[in-house]
Amino acid sequence: MSGIIDFLRLVAHRRFSSQAKMEAYQLNELKSMIDFAKSNSDFYKETLGNIEINDLKDIINLPIINKNIMMSNFDQLNTVGLTRDEVMSIALEKELNKDYLGYYKDEFVIGLSSGTSGNKGLYITPKSLTERLPFVFLARSGIPLRYLPFKILFMLRVFSQGFNDINSPLISLNYLSTMTPTNEIIRQINQRKINVLMAPPSLCRLLIPVAHLIRKPLKMIVTYAEVLEKEEKVRLGEVFGARVIEIYQGSEGQFASACSLGNLHINEDLIFVELLDEQYHKVSTPHIAAAHMIVTNLVNRAQPLIRYEMNDLIVLDDPCLCGSSFRTIEKILGRNDDILYFKKKDGSIQHIFPDLFSRWIITSSENIREYKVIQHVDHSLTILLDPITSREQNELIQQVRTRLHIELASYDIEFLMDIRCETIALPLNLAKYKRFEVAKDIAKS
Repeated sequence: MSGIIDFLRLVAHRRFSSQAKMEAYQLNELKSMIDFAKSNSDFYKETLGNIEINDLKDIINLPIINKNIMMSNFDQLNTVGLTRDEVMSIALEKELNKDYLGYYKDEFVIGLSSGTSGNKGLYITPKSLTERLPFVFLARSGIPLRYLPFKILFMLRVFSQGFNDINSPLISLNYLSTMTPTNEIIRQINQRKINVLMAPPSLCRLLIPVAHLIRKPLKMIVTYAEVLEKEEKVRLGEVFGARVIEIYQGSEGQFASACSLGNLHINEDLIFVELLDEQYHKVSTPHIAAAHMIVTNLVNRAQPLIRYEMNDLIVLDDPCLCGSSFRTIEKILGRNDDILYFKKKDGSIQHIFPDLFSRWIITSSENIREYKVIQHVDHSLTILLDPITSREQNELIQQVRTRLHIELASYDIEFLMDIRCETIALPLNLAKYKRFEVAKDIAKS
């Protein structure tokens, strides 16, 4: 019954009768989250003190945190008594064993994220939230209910318990790794009679040459994890004969989903998003890129994220004709990395997605602040590591080298690699920073 109530509430919220009513809801949820955090988190008890908000504008009086601050104060920030060391140990164990299902202590889904800048981040989602995901998915996936039952092929680097919890009598979520060969992907689509493909845009591009082998046309393609360019959206729609939409979700929250017209809207009732310029003044004008994106998760009380600065940036669009009061996103910046390509021993080419390669690097050592991967025309790599501490750099280089050799060898890949440590300065415009740079004329087939 609570799930059905969630569904009806989330559908209704997309149609707040006025901007004032939506803002009144946001203010109430913000106050509730802040009060809870003050009472249950030692970190927020100290940092928020006696600060209160009686208007949405008052939120600027609260301090801004980021991933480094969150991770440094992990034990004191979360409200469920978990410690950073124990959670990190479990997360890394799952990562190395490639075993992502199950709840930690039968209560929590643990997420490990590298984001677009900095080292690893740990994110806790309570079971009480993930168990409600099927109804949230129905309300906010952007997939029309007329396509029920949803037979989804979901493709990402890993499949976590949170995604698994979306399965229900009306939603069949079948997972494949993004490393799956294209012929196997097509076979699964046909065998399972998939009607919705959920995958990063780069994976969809790889399927274009074999799209004609799909026996029953897809009804919808849902992309995420990377920037979906407008031209690419049109092209994928034409090739697959399916409607193409985008969702925007991260470890920090469910940021945005598509409306009935296919436009991306901020989920204003689930996450409070502040867009600020260089001087930290509010940016509300469409088509203008903000310099800072600050988010407050309104629903996850296990690990309150209050005024948490993201490294992604978004550009607002004009109000949508669907009539929703939720702000519309024109473009997401900062998530457009390149696919790596390697020669296998048999001479064929193997692609590796940046999120997978990134995970191999960040789980090699705790001493990585930042990194950059450059792939040259001959498929060789230059990897720059910016360590947190300058001690034992040779050991760090060897740890990363060993991990990459092990992982790439499992795909029968031979390659040359130059790894070195140096300071990596992020550009002022974070939207232009790319961790992965691949030579444009590299052989891809």
